[in-house]
Amino acid sequence: MLEIIDVDFNNSEHGRQVLAMLDEYASGPMGGSAPLSDYARQNLIAELARRPAAHALLARVDGEAAGVAIYIEGFSTFACRPLVNLHDLGVSPRFQGLGVGKALLSALEDRARRLGCCKITLEVLEGNAVAQGLYRKLGFEGYALDDATGRAMFWQKKLAA
Repeated sequence: MLEIIDVDFNNSEHGRQVLAMLDEYASGPMGGSAPLSDYARQNLIAELARRPAAHALLARVDGEAAGVAIYIEGFSTFACRPLVNLHDLGVSPRFQGLGVGKALLSALEDRARRLGCCKITLEVLEGNAVAQGLYRKLGFEGYALDDATGRAMFWQKKLAA
């Protein structure tokens, strides 16, 4: 049986399952093909627990962790309403094709609507056709404020620790 639960970062079992899902995701090709660092493994759940805007959904099949969605509450200045950013979405290869990703995204949309959000944002790799297909099927799309200025791009600047 597939269930989606809201993660309590202070619950050690929830934390263990979230960490296992994130480590599996990070170790795969769409997560960079490297496991989480020792530092992340030791500190991530406590750091997420300290941040009131950080939330997670955990998908479990018959009690076994099958997928995770980490999301962060944000705010749209133009809409003057909250938004949520889907920061990580990972489904264990053992459970792919069973609707786990769709169930996580549906639950995320439900949470966003309850918060009064104007939108859900996310980033997806150009080479992740499977995720793009799922996102498109559920109504996600790239965006442009105006055709003349082009589509939005996601950039980063890494900072030294």
